[in-house]
Amino acid sequence: MKRVFFLSLITVFSLSCLAAQQAAEVSFAFTRQSGRASNQFAVWVEDAQGRYVRTLYATRWTANGGWNRRPTSIPEWVSRSNLAAKSRAQVDAASGATPRTGTVTHVWDGADSDGNAVPPGDYVIYVEGTLRWENQVLFRAPLTIGQGAAPAAVTVQFSGDSAEERGMITAVSARALR
Repeated sequence: MKRVFFLSLITVFSLSCLAAQQAAEVSFAFTRQSGRASNQFAVWVEDAQGRYVRTLYATRWTANGGWNRRPTSIPEWVSRSNLAAKSRAQVDAASGATPRTGTVTHVWDGADSDGNAVPPGDYVIYVEGTLRWENQVLFRAPLTIGQGAAPAAVTVQFSGDSAEERGMITAVSARALR
C-alpha cells in the first residue's frame, strides 16, 4: 500500500513539474499543398526586443540546407535563428518531417535554445510558412509568460502575389500556459 501511494505521489509530482515547464502553445490548421516550393514552415520564439530565443519546429528540408538551395524557403526564420551558424545537432533537435494535413500544435517549455529557463516576461511566437516560391505568410503572437494562462492576439502578414495558396496555414491560435 505504501509503495502504491509513493508511486502515485511521484507521478503527481512529475506531472505537475511537467505542467509548470509548459510556458506557451501554438496551434494551427495545416493543409499540405501539392507541387514544389511549398509546405515549408517554422515555429519559433523571440523575446519582446526581437532577440531569438528558440525554434520549436522547422521543416527538415529547409533546416537541412534547403534554405541554401532555395533562399525563399522560410527566410525570416532562417535569418532570425542564425541557421547558418547552428550545429547539425541543433538543427536536428528542432526539425522534423513535413506533417500531414491536420491540426499542428507545438508547446514551448519556457527554455531558450541552450535549455536554460527564460525569465517571466513578454515573448512572441512566430509561425512562418512558404506558401509557394516567393509567397510567404508570417503569423505573430505576442504573449506574457509568468502572469497566468491567457490567449494571444495573433496577427498575420502575407507577402507575394498568390492569394489562392493562402490556405496552407490557417486558424492560428496561441496562448500562455503560465
